[in-house]
Amino acid sequence: MIILDTSAVVALARGHRALHLLADNVAHTPGDWLHIPALCLMYAESIEKGVAGDVLALPGVMVDPLNQTGAATVGAMFRDGWGGPDLCHALYVATPHMETGGMSIILTGSESGYPPGILTVDIDSPGMLGFH
Repeated sequence: MIILDTSAVVALARGHRALHLLADNVAHTPGDWLHIPALCLMYAESIEKGVAGDVLALPGVMVDPLNQTGAATVGAMFRDGWGGPDLCHALYVATPHMETGGMSIILTGSESGYPPGILTVDIDSPGMLGFH
């Protein structure tokens, strides 16, 4: 599963070339989605007006809601200092669950914000997901 955090959502809305190519590829792959944690979408919209609408208009994008279990877990992660609520929601979505299986990739503009052991890819790294 590929997850876009707040910084990646803002970059996608601003026209980040590699992310747009990825979104296009995902849109043409049946059953594949770019996952955006709801709190990341909310924070992205708070940073820049219109980001949510621009990103939600793209095919192949799915917003992961914050359900009861998720809210309690994300709240505990935030309280324990894992990061802001949006980062904690991205971590929660990336954690293997019965429905999703293995570990996910979080695309981000700030890899240093994540704890060790979390698979992150900087959206501006050379060769990000095969884009040069």
